[in-house]
Amino acid sequence: MTSFFQSLGLPYEGAWLISTIVGILVIALPLMLAVAMIIYADRKIWAAMALRKGPNVVGPFGLLQSFADGLKVFLQETIIPSAANRALFLIAPIITFTVALMAWAVIPFQAGVVLADINVGLLYILAISSLGVYGVILAGWASNSKYPFFSAIRASAQMISYEVSIGFVLICVVLWAGSFNLSTIVWTQKGYYGFLNGNGFNPLLFPMSIVFLISSMAETARAPFDLTEAESELVAGYQTEYSSMAFALYWLGEYANVILMCALNALLFWGGWLPPLDIGFLYWVPGIIWLFAKILFFFFVFSWVKATVPRYRYDQLMRLGWKIFLPLSLAFVVIVSGFLMLTRYGGAS
Repeated sequence: MTSFFQSLGLPYEGAWLISTIVGILVIALPLMLAVAMIIYADRKIWAAMALRKGPNVVGPFGLLQSFADGLKVFLQETIIPSAANRALFLIAPIITFTVALMAWAVIPFQAGVVLADINVGLLYILAISSLGVYGVILAGWASNSKYPFFSAIRASAQMISYEVSIGFVLICVVLWAGSFNLSTIVWTQKGYYGFLNGNGFNPLLFPMSIVFLISSMAETARAPFDLTEAESELVAGYQTEYSSMAFALYWLGEYANVILMCALNALLFWGGWLPPLDIGFLYWVPGIIWLFAKILFFFFVFSWVKATVPRYRYDQLMRLGWKIFLPLSLAFVVIVSGFLMLTRYGGAS
């Protein structure tokens, strides 16, 4: 794209700047539309599993319900508690929303279709996702209310706990692929057993795909791990004092993170933009279609779990993260690295 703007007579610096801005808009605007549609899909899935109809009034089949909700919060008054820290109270949802969008800069939608194809893309995502906790902890503290503060402490402990096991899972994937670049990781998943695409078909990495899926639910505070918003204990969690667009930014950031985690599940373990079977005619379908189909499948799993699995107790949440997932993922780091040393790198000699 930079070369296109250079051909119009712009210097390299200007062409690079304009092409980067265009790339950001091409990702951010459809993502916001996708969040609106995903919220609608989420509510429809919950309704179907509870034998209800769900949104069905605003627009055909209720498709415009999310936009009506967005308009409603946009027109509401932003109320700031009198005892709140005004500056931090307002900046906290902005941090959460911005961080949720920043991670998409290194997500490859197809071969060569990525905003920033950096060699440390996976490290970048790990670093950016860990920043999200600041928006949560600031919201709880700045609200100057005990229930949001309790929720913020819970959320920070939960996110940090599951980021540890996610980190070890990512080490297994990086060891196998030999790269932190997400595009390279996708290409290394091609041709398992001669006809399958995806690390999920690798016996050494399949258990890690399950750990990553469950940890991504906990990382995004989705049910059954939504202890940060346990209504019977914490009213509405760290968002209790928020209204209007500040509340909407948390809502958008949460669903953008959910879609991001669905994309990472697809990219790291199930072939990304590659078709599930390594058969010639399946490559006629554009890679971005395969990626979106896998994202939608994992989002269905997220919604399915939320609609059917009861909420964990907090001690159960911590036990799963520290006593089960952490030792398991650490053991698989040793197993995967040992296997690679014996086979790929000639350690047996």
